[in-house]
Amino acid sequence: MIQLKNLTKDTIDKIKSYRYDRIIEKHEGPEQWSSVIEYHHPEFIEINGKSVLLPIDQEQHKNITVLRVITDKEEKTMTVFLKDTTYVERPEDEWFMAGFVVICDKVPGEDFFIAILYHEWFIIDEHITDKK
Repeated sequence: MIQLKNLTKDTIDKIKSYRYDRIIEKHEGPEQWSSVIEYHHPEFIEINGKSVLLPIDQEQHKNITVLRVITDKEEKTMTVFLKDTTYVERPEDEWFMAGFVVICDKVPGEDFFIAILYHEWFIIDEHITDKK
């Protein structure tokens, strides 16, 4: 598993050059990975055997459940649906407070993915049809 502390300065600079889009609690906008690296404590998480860098603190990893992963044929883009219960007090609130969708790109020349979109998402069971 890749760790940020083991990356070269050039690779860290490459990460810092990325931006990502986010919508969290009505706060939205393009964000810079340089700010995430400077002000937070991110770390790679393993998803489907791949190292993925999400714009969240490492301490949240223990609260994350990966619900679904979609990877393109070339394995250059990964879409992840996850549940993060870090800030959810009641389990019955998880469906509308803990869901996130993340789109990640594989960083050229590297063996990891980085989030380019991190949005809140209502956890919807794809098998439930319209209840009447």
